Amino acid sequence: MAESKASLSIEGKELIELPVLSGSAGNDVIDIRALGSSGYFTHDPGFMATSSCESQITFIDGGKGILQHRGYAIDDLAKKADYLEVCYILLNGDAPTKAQYDEFSKIITNHTMVHQKLVYFFQGFLPNAHPMAMICGVVGALSSFYHSDLDINDPKQRMRSAHRLIAKMPTIAAMAYKYSIGQPFIYPRNDLTYAENFLHMMFSVPAEEYKMSPIVAKAMDRIFILHADHEQNASTSTVRLAGSSGANPYACIAAGAASLWGPAHGGANEACLNMLEEIGTVDNIPEYIAKAKDKNDPFRLMGFGHRVYKNFDPRATVMRETCHDVLKELKINDPLLDIAMELERIALEDEYFVSKKLYPNVDFYSGIILKAIGIPTSMFTVIFAMARTVGWVSHWDEMMSQPGQKIGRPRQLYTGEINREFVPLKDR
Repeated sequence: MAESKASLSIEGKELIELPVLSGSAGNDVIDIRALGSSGYFTHDPGFMATSSCESQITFIDGGKGILQHRGYAIDDLAKKADYLEVCYILLNGDAPTKAQYDEFSKIITNHTMVHQKLVYFFQGFLPNAHPMAMICGVVGALSSFYHSDLDINDPKQRMRSAHRLIAKMPTIAAMAYKYSIGQPFIYPRNDLTYAENFLHMMFSVPAEEYKMSPIVAKAMDRIFILHADHEQNASTSTVRLAGSSGANPYACIAAGAASLWGPAHGGANEACLNMLEEIGTVDNIPEYIAKAKDKNDPFRLMGFGHRVYKNFDPRATVMRETCHDVLKELKINDPLLDIAMELERIALEDEYFVSKKLYPNVDFYSGIILKAIGIPTSMFTVIFAMARTVGWVSHWDEMMSQPGQKIGRPRQLYTGEINREFVPLKDR
């Protein structure tokens, strides 16, 4: 709703008045859509000061360390809800009743199986293919199995697609892992929770059943919750941009996964583990802390601070507690985990880190948990994609339901050659 006007002037001449819009929370925004009629448009590489859409799903205030899904605080959700309940909230807007939750859980459970023909898609990958490469390919291929049920203008079909994607992603992710290590696929079980089912498909083998730890299953469920959505990040924006063309949801989610695969986006927790390996031993930590404090040294401590959260990452508080529970439960003797715990202690006590608010973030703790559980670093981004699928489809469905939705068509500032004469090849 427009509350005021912003005036744009160029070289002292007032050009146009632009409405200032206010949401239910967060910063006001200047609606610049009328600029085009005056022959101007804005230049904002990285979209650092651009609102690309109107959304009711997730609110972030990085300065205050706030993350809310549909108005519910992330720490409340992580402590009081399970992942499927958060999925329902993101998709539908409100917390479910017991009956609604039971029905939703049953729907997701009944969609966890994949078509047997999909199994053969994996045979086309080399055994050493990155699991994220498999995810991008196989998720995109899902549209070939549901081609008669892809009317994106039908809310029921959109929701059915969302249910399928949420349900099948753990199955596909576990298949990618099993294929990469040469083990047979393990099929889902309807008697297990969402997180338990994923762990079962990851670690069970035909010769031996995986012994489920309730603490590990709870930790995995929290990792899913804390990565479910994060407003207009690169991968979510990719899903929206792909969806704006009318592409089917499976293609859009595959596009989001491809965007997430980039090391600047979904590879943060993997980068944390690589950093711990570089440090090597607890004895080397002082040297690397000094390097981190040296502005002229290229070394950076990964997993500390956050681009969005200028105070603290609200997800990290819950994840820290869960991390320590898992390490206590598993009693793992791993030098990298010893390094991680010492780095955490220093970051929470050292004046340099405290003054700059360089606290451990969610990626720091989730990477430690995943390693402790036994999940290889190549699967970290896959798990991120699996958890974020509900956020992607929620934003896609919201966008498709909004009247006046248009195809995304960013402009550019052209700086290349112009009006060149082309000389035929024989004369060059």
